[in-house]
Amino acid sequence: MSVKYKFQDQQQLHFVTFAVVNWIDLFIRNEYKDILLASWRYCQLNKGLEIYGWCIMTSHVHMIIGSHGEKMEDILRDMKKHTSVALKAAIKNHPGESRSEWMLWMMERAGKKNSQNVNFQLWQQDNHPIELYDQKILYQKLDYIHNNPAVAGIVERPEDYLYSSARDYCGIPGLIEIILVDPMVY
Repeated sequence: MSVKYKFQDQQQLHFVTFAVVNWIDLFIRNEYKDILLASWRYCQLNKGLEIYGWCIMTSHVHMIIGSHGEKMEDILRDMKKHTSVALKAAIKNHPGESRSEWMLWMMERAGKKNSQNVNFQLWQQDNHPIELYDQKILYQKLDYIHNNPAVAGIVERPEDYLYSSARDYCGIPGLIEIILVDPMVY
């Protein structure tokens, strides 16, 4: 079994990316993004999740995480499982969701193709954890996360994007508690 995309050292910070199946643009509604934030808060309080950077894009999420509790792969597994159920219900019950039938069909189709699921899959299977073994890589990934919405043309400046920790790093209170990384000194 490959160890390329596994959490190796639980003491190190990791950059993770997880995406919706078929790269569906699920997170265009704030209600759906807020389900993720609520789950992260729960994991911070009850599982030891440490968040150093994050950004929710329309079809995927980037985070820099650590843990002072459970293993990071267990935290992400539980978070993805919980949010999959909560997001499925939110899609199904959202009165203005014109894409609900299509999205649920795509997710059911993905689940039926994957032997590790039972008829439904919201998240792609992997997280692609990358160990941040030095400061240079940590800051490169943090910049990548924060610049993602600007590069995508959603905002002009990274700190203008509400669903990102770029705000915290610019001194603007963000939507979720994070641990700030000390500024890099050149």
